[in-house]
Amino acid sequence: MYIILATLSALIMAAIEMKFFCRKKNAKERIRILLKNIVFVDFLSFAANKYVLKYPHFFSNEGSGKKEFITFFAVSLAIGIVFQVISAGVNRFLFYEEDKTPEKKKSKALKIISTVLFFIGCVFVFGTTWGADTFGKLTGDQIVINMLSPAEGSDTSTYITIFEGPVFNTFLLTTLFAWFDFKKVKIIYVKARESKTVFSMGAKRIISFILALAMFIGGACFGYNGYELDKIISGYFVESKTLDDIYVNPKETKITFPEKKRNLIHIYLESLENTFFSKDLGGNMDMNLMPELEKLSYDGIIFSHSDGFFGGPLDGTGTQWSCASMVNQTTGLPMKVPAKADSYANDKGFLPGAYSLNDLLHDNGYEQTVMFGADAAFGGLDTFYTTHGGVKVFDHAYAMKNGYIPEGYRVWWGYEDDKLYEFAKEEITRLYKTGKPFNFTMETADTHMPNGYLSKNAKTPYDNQYANVIAYSTSQAVEFIKWIQSQPFYENTTIVIIGDHNSMETNFFKHYNFTGDYLRTQYNCILNPAQGLENPDKSITRNRKWSNWDYYPTILAAMGCKIEGERLGIGTNLFSGKKTVFEEYGKDYINKEFEKKSEFYNKEIFKAE
Repeated sequence: MYIILATLSALIMAAIEMKFFCRKKNAKERIRILLKNIVFVDFLSFAANKYVLKYPHFFSNEGSGKKEFITFFAVSLAIGIVFQVISAGVNRFLFYEEDKTPEKKKSKALKIISTVLFFIGCVFVFGTTWGADTFGKLTGDQIVINMLSPAEGSDTSTYITIFEGPVFNTFLLTTLFAWFDFKKVKIIYVKARESKTVFSMGAKRIISFILALAMFIGGACFGYNGYELDKIISGYFVESKTLDDIYVNPKETKITFPEKKRNLIHIYLESLENTFFSKDLGGNMDMNLMPELEKLSYDGIIFSHSDGFFGGPLDGTGTQWSCASMVNQTTGLPMKVPAKADSYANDKGFLPGAYSLNDLLHDNGYEQTVMFGADAAFGGLDTFYTTHGGVKVFDHAYAMKNGYIPEGYRVWWGYEDDKLYEFAKEEITRLYKTGKPFNFTMETADTHMPNGYLSKNAKTPYDNQYANVIAYSTSQAVEFIKWIQSQPFYENTTIVIIGDHNSMETNFFKHYNFTGDYLRTQYNCILNPAQGLENPDKSITRNRKWSNWDYYPTILAAMGCKIEGERLGIGTNLFSGKKTVFEEYGKDYINKEFEKKSEFYNKEIFKAE
């Protein structure tokens, strides 16, 4: 609607200019006037919408009504009128005049080069700023991996923010720059019928090139530092054998299951971190957003990075987004920059050389399902689960195809968590009735950025939507877990709960003025582990330096499995008390080494040719 209204204003202004201010009445001049008004009035109207009116969106209608549309149209018309007055005034009093000197090819080439450099610089500046505002700390290797991964099923709101942020800002500034750069005018000073050129075409070309070069160099440096692009360089060109040397192949490791195999329910809670607890519990909030989850946690086992009860894994290279977290926890590996410009989900599979938790459970007779409210094609997770252990994928597409939701139904990333939990109960019951040991994995979505999805059933005690989403989402998770605990299979079932990664909802942290050196960590808890692991010593659960990949052998241990050497992939069984790779080699050293190229990873895990 905003695009239509802005374009309508531009057409009205173009008609006025053609009628009253156009000296040449030919078709070429009319087309020039039309395009000029559409470009400038549209861009300036959207800029006013974004920076003056400060509406939530100018590309989509979300959050806007009749009042907003009328106000925007009035502002757009006012901008058009001002633009016409300025144009007419400049033309009338001849502050500049057209330079009719034939332009050389070198001059045209310099203009094109300047505009391209300016454009690239804007992309770096606005892209980096948008990434920091939208996702927080986002590194270049994460961007590369996600760009090369399937994007089907993603939430459209992120794409809207891209268009309304870096895309719009880049094209707005580049359009103004290109107009200044390509306009064949020179500024003159007129007095007593004598004129003197004070700003020639040559001077304009030099100034344009200097501005473009400054934008390009400044933007490139800003982007390089902001996205830590040195990690991409390391991933492709600097080799390390650290991962190669410490990797333990799960397929070649002796893993002994208990006589009666335990069921596994693995719950990934989207973006859930310990930060959302109150400060007295080890969080960073004045209030506790997750009281139900706090109470449930005392019955489980939490591996903490601190002296306190609540704590979690430390950031590791290739861990801090949903797909990476699932790969980490089921293969014991980081997600590294691909060996070549190829998706993780390709015709060979998804990390075909890895032997995952799902492969192992499949080979030991487990019935397995993974459930998402979104489309599992996003990030290639459908390929990951189907090619590792033949896991049944129950996602948005499956739910629609099999009549769980109506055709065309889409809420948030697919269907909301209220439905996810109901479908999960039904699917877990089906798995139990097969008579086989089962593994059920699920990931929630309502707490995903931007701003989360607030269920119509949620209460709103807080002044921030994301805070209300967290409170409701975690209370629903606890209700679901209580349902599991009431089922006949629970006695022989281990529940693993973990936040898939730290939250990327930057506006939430700005709203509550998060400052200082508080270390944010993912929530984690294991309920009902195998006999003998119910009360581990604090020396095992507190002050641990660990990361997501350590959950692979730890989950198996919680299911009663015995692991020769206590390590799988690069992960260490936390119950064993044996040092993790972070504890043995140091977190900073390991992360730096894992950023680098690994021939073993490329050839044996990724199976790159």
